[in-house]
Amino acid sequence: MPERPSWEQYFMDIARLVSTRSTCLRRQVGAVLVRDRQIISTGYNGAPTGVRHCAETGCLRETLAVPSGERHEICRGIHAEQNAVVQAALHGVSTQGATLYCTHQPCSFCSKMIINAGVCRVVFQGDYPDGLSRELLAEAEVELTSWEGR
Repeated sequence: MPERPSWEQYFMDIARLVSTRSTCLRRQVGAVLVRDRQIISTGYNGAPTGVRHCAETGCLRETLAVPSGERHEICRGIHAEQNAVVQAALHGVSTQGATLYCTHQPCSFCSKMIINAGVCRVVFQGDYPDGLSRELLAEAEVELTSWEGR
């Protein structure tokens, strides 16, 4: 019998699977919101519902050679973390006290949303160049854990 994955491994594996739905041309990100070991919502990065995907329109940030972590406001897409929180809200599910598992460290925009959504812990795998994000999460006492699993 294969070794059973830990809860963190399980949820990180699901976040990676969710990221495969991403329509972003630059980075595929997946997020899973969990409370009491139950998935309450998922999200991946891409264009909002009903809006053409970047694969159809092109990526303005790529065209302008905008470095990663900068000029989020000119991106057509919504981030995975934002989508996970929005999906929970859309379906009337509280995010208070939840843990967010994400394939990448959240940016500062997502971190502000995570804080106000009452998420108490973020587990991420890939770094993201945004020091303000780490500062905000620390100040709000949201636990930020870098996942070193497979």
